[in-house]
Amino acid sequence: MATALAAEVHDDFGLARVDVVPGHWADAVRTARDELGCTFFDWLTAVDELHDGYRVVCHLAVPPAGGAPIQVLMIRTLLPRDEPVVASVAGVFAGAGWHEREVSEMFGVVFAGGTGGRLLLPPGFVGHPLRKDFVLASRVAAPWPGAKEPGESDASLADPADPAAGAANRSGRRRSRPRAYPSRATGAPGSQVRPSAVSGERAAAAVARCDRAGRGQLHLVHAVRP
Repeated sequence: MATALAAEVHDDFGLARVDVVPGHWADAVRTARDELGCTFFDWLTAVDELHDGYRVVCHLAVPPAGGAPIQVLMIRTLLPRDEPVVASVAGVFAGAGWHEREVSEMFGVVFAGGTGGRLLLPPGFVGHPLRKDFVLASRVAAPWPGAKEPGESDASLADPADPAAGAANRSGRRRSRPRAYPSRATGAPGSQVRPSAVSGERAAAAVARCDRAGRGQLHLVHAVRP
């Protein structure tokens, strides 16, 4: 398989992984089924690897027989970010069509010759939610405390030598505060009173359990000093 398809074969701690070029993607999946006995299709997905592109991954397995351990195979290909197109493998495994439709919606990968069509997102939805450059609507509609992503904080862009600039950039951000505990006196929220420590006897009783699989005896699995 590796020679015929110009593939790279790796052993990841017992998991066989094969990397192929996009042009050999469908042939690699078909060869795994017909020649290697990987007749069980498990799943197909993609990973956004930013500037490297989108990596499509297919996980196959050889059905165990006679008590033998299951053997699995992972086939991967890397698609360019500006043109993420690859052949569909729904003709090899019919169940792959559902997975391809999900990957198409979530990552924008085009599976040539596939079934296509919406699967999860509502009609009119714009964008691909699992791409790392997709802007979350919740971060646009509401103030977001602190940095959205590493390096995105306004404060991180300020000149360290100019405290006034840093304070000005930070002034527009709402600080995240912990939810208040109810007041012991009124029961209403608002006071920052921490709950009292649990006594040693109550803690020991709380972590005691009955070993139902054994003789039904009570075992103390943890002890807390008062």
